Amino acid sequence: MLNLITKLVLKPLAKAVYRPVIVGLEHVPRKGGVILASNHLSFIDSVVIPLTAPRQVHFLAKAEYFTGTGIKGAISRAFFTNVINAVPVERTDYRSAAASLEQALEILQSGKAFGIYPEGTRSLDGRLYKGKTGVAWLALTAGVPVVPVALEGPSEILPVGRRLPRIRQVTVRFGKPLHFDELHGQARSARARRQVTDEVMAAIHELSGQELADSYNELPKAA
Repeated sequence: MLNLITKLVLKPLAKAVYRPVIVGLEHVPRKGGVILASNHLSFIDSVVIPLTAPRQVHFLAKAEYFTGTGIKGAISRAFFTNVINAVPVERTDYRSAAASLEQALEILQSGKAFGIYPEGTRSLDGRLYKGKTGVAWLALTAGVPVVPVALEGPSEILPVGRRLPRIRQVTVRFGKPLHFDELHGQARSARARRQVTDEVMAAIHELSGQELADSYNELPKAA
């Protein structure tokens, strides 16, 4: 029921209020497993992509969003489960990170669309950071295409430290699918993973035009 409300009410309402500019919808396969790999500028990115994509997109989200109590907890669970189709994961160490990739792989192997941010965390300075190779592992293991996505404007809707979103226009660009058939099955090769990840990040950069940062984007020490 809530998924139907999202499709029939929330999507049209959000588009009417924010009037997003959406480019390249024809590049997103309408069926079959596919990875949507996007730059990451704001918490609200995981809302923007599902509301503008032509098919349901699944994301991973930290388990704390699903375990709250009371009304606030119920609203959080409903939002992450039905609006952004999120799957709860623990993100405490390497083992939990590996388990997250396995969950993402199951989503792809069931023929669904999966959204991922290769940078790992939000870019607070607007630059595009080096991609981590989880996106390549998924693409090479599942044998699915990667659609590069570039977001522009989400950080203006919900800047860091702000609780309520502002009305600002956002642009979403979906690029042509990247296929890595010649490398399928080489997910264990660090060289292959790096090659695929760099190609994905280059495609995102071409769409976004962001300044490149020659380093990984790490979480602040306080986090």
